Amino acid sequence: MINSSNPPKPVGSSSPAAPVAGIDAQTARATIDLAAFRRNIATLQRHVGGAEMMVVVKADGYGHGMIECARAARRSGVGWLGVATPTEALQLRQSGDEGRLMAWLYGVDEDLTPLVAADVDVSAQSAEQISRLVAAAGTAERPARVHLKIDTGLSRNGMRVEGWRALCEVAAEAEASGALEVVGVWSHLAAADEPGHPSIDAQIEVFEWATAQAADAGLRPAARHLANSAGALVVPAARFDLVRVGIAAYGIDPAPGIADLAGVDLTPVMTLQGQLVNVKTIKAGDGVSYGHTWVAEKPTTLGLVPLGYADGIPRHGSNAVQVTVGQRRADIRGRVCMDQFVVDLGPAAADVVGDDVILFGPGRDGEPTAMDWARWCDTIGYEIVTRIGVRVPRRYVEEDL
Repeated sequence: MINSSNPPKPVGSSSPAAPVAGIDAQTARATIDLAAFRRNIATLQRHVGGAEMMVVVKADGYGHGMIECARAARRSGVGWLGVATPTEALQLRQSGDEGRLMAWLYGVDEDLTPLVAADVDVSAQSAEQISRLVAAAGTAERPARVHLKIDTGLSRNGMRVEGWRALCEVAAEAEASGALEVVGVWSHLAAADEPGHPSIDAQIEVFEWATAQAADAGLRPAARHLANSAGALVVPAARFDLVRVGIAAYGIDPAPGIADLAGVDLTPVMTLQGQLVNVKTIKAGDGVSYGHTWVAEKPTTLGLVPLGYADGIPRHGSNAVQVTVGQRRADIRGRVCMDQFVVDLGPAAADVVGDDVILFGPGRDGEPTAMDWARWCDTIGYEIVTRIGVRVPRRYVEEDL
């Protein structure tokens, strides 16, 4: 029987929105300081001088939020954005971005027509990819904009030296037909974050040879680009027409000491924090978390933080990483779990449920930075921020520069 005081809703009627799977922003969040992001961009642009800048926003803006960071970069006057995948590029276009945009990593079965139709610059490293772009241009009824990639020594993507001249000739033929325009020649440095590494000069030499070969084939690309963040910071000879700045724009040093060596002051953009959701005292001899990899030598107070390896907290941080609680450092004790980890608040702790815990941030107030976490976990700052998962809500703050 239907209760007339509470009749069923008709099909199509409005109803409360379904909750988004994730963590409540009061419980844990990543705060993204877009003002710091824009300051970093301005600082880096001054540092590289006359070279144009491409800000790379792949991998959801290195964990910071691709759409929001792309918009902030455009507000800072950035003419180029870079992403890895076609889907990332098309998401940016769907968000309203209309500036120069490059994508460089795609599979053998992906249709490149949507990229060409959306006015996205595309990387190519083989005659087969040129052929696919020509076909995409025919379907989209507009020329494809192409950046030819030369493998200068990273041995990752890109045409090897032996096949480079032939690739340039294939591209020149396609360009003459009107199917595409070669707007760039590019490559990637292997060890720019190790000043003095012999590969740096060797790669620059190969890249200069490759651009000369492209010119001999009749190509006139306006954008020659080799430098990544580290190259932009400390390898002036690698800057050419355009530099691709990724992690440095987010305030993370490409490697310890690189920004200092360049004389560049960068501000980390992400602050990761959570609440204490449980506080308890334990006795000497009590084990903590899975496997009891840490056992208390004396009575102490523990706090529980509701973030875990499912949210990007490295399991390698178990018994190694520190956080900030109440203006002091506290150690993670025991293994990091999927959704939570435990910190040692100390035997006389006055902390209570609901108090804030700063996992990492800019370091201005003594809190650990992502680079500290990278050192403790034997990894790089890139991984620390990029792996922060989708359950963690992002909160964006910005002030006028």
